[in-house]
Amino acid sequence: QVQLVESGGGLVQAGGSLRLSCAPSGATFSGYVMGWFRQAPGKDREFVAAINWSGALTYYADSVKGRFSISRDNAKNTVYLQMNSLKPEDTAVYYCAASRVWGQFTLKSYYYWGQGTQVTVSS
Repeated sequence: QVQLVESGGGLVQAGGSLRLSCAPSGATFSGYVMGWFRQAPGKDREFVAAINWSGALTYYADSVKGRFSISRDNAKNTVYLQMNSLKPEDTAVYYCAASRVWGQFTLKSYYYWGQGTQVTVSS
């Protein structure tokens, strides 16, 4: 049984920061591409950031580039999303996901998903 568990969501004022964590349970994801997606009310789930198996490669959506940073600690089997300079439009449920493919930053490339954690940014 493979499971991804997100944590770290919450309520923050615009301009503030949050750090999300993703801790897989039941298996190691050290060999996987890991990604973060988000889904705002009334909108489709969208790609946010991805990191390859070693952490040497990262990729970000234009909407978060320069503000968000994805990282991983394979020794701890944990993936992080540091979110700085948060804006109200960042409000969404954030999902951790795992893929075997680097370079395809789409929903269909990700096989395993967490339950999501709510991030709310107030103005």
